[in-house]
Amino acid sequence: MSLPKENPMSWKYCGDQLKRWRTLAGVTREQLATESHYDIESVRSMEAGRRRPSLKLLQAADELCDAKGLLVGATNFLAPEKFASYSRGYADAEVEAIAIHSYEALFIPGLLQTEEYARELISHSYPPLDDETVEARVASRMERQEKLRRSPTVFFGFVIYEAAFRALVGSEGVMKRQLERLLEVGELRNVTIQVLPVDRVAHVALEGPMVILETPEHDQLGYVEGQYAGFLSADIEKVSILVQRHGMIRSQALSIEESEALIRTMVEQL
Repeated sequence: MSLPKENPMSWKYCGDQLKRWRTLAGVTREQLATESHYDIESVRSMEAGRRRPSLKLLQAADELCDAKGLLVGATNFLAPEKFASYSRGYADAEVEAIAIHSYEALFIPGLLQTEEYARELISHSYPPLDDETVEARVASRMERQEKLRRSPTVFFGFVIYEAAFRALVGSEGVMKRQLERLLEVGELRNVTIQVLPVDRVAHVALEGPMVILETPEHDQLGYVEGQYAGFLSADIEKVSILVQRHGMIRSQALSIEESEALIRTMVEQL
């Protein structure tokens, strides 16, 4: 049996306020449905927080209830989440980190993705995301990349399993431009990119991606992510295990120069 989907609390709060305003103003759900050009069930779902209250509905309700902009004012708090709920803790930690060491097994890391590569991945999420959420998450991913060139300098060490380069995301053109982006970013003095070849992979590398962050206080955090869950930990023992595993993976990866040469070869093959 699957668990019911948990919708954002902002949907529920706004829907509840919408219903309260409508009731106090003596406006029926049918009247609101007619004015907003929604069916009754859609209005009921938005009032119950099962569906995100739309701007069109809020504008109609604001007018009917004489709310003087108070209902429409909720729009900014209903914007799509920039990150999946399970990764928000990591996103906050990433902003503050002074060093980031990551290993990715299947995709090019988000901090290195081109916009078209990121959009290809995000727009094909399942269950499907609405267009507004797709655009918000793509924009957020691009904003995160500003950290690569931010001052004071943050160090980034990326190890990427060769399978991530071989998996076709979008078209060959998308992949070629993505690999060219890696070569461009790899020229930054604070960024290293290494490829872990399929013929020398450490077994721990097959267990999935990981990220190790160093905080401004020089503490370390570890982050691992799966299909629908992410776990950020400050536990010394858990982080130590990730550091050891990352060290093993990095020791078996190609050197920075060898990695660059391999990426250039893959670009030429596309």
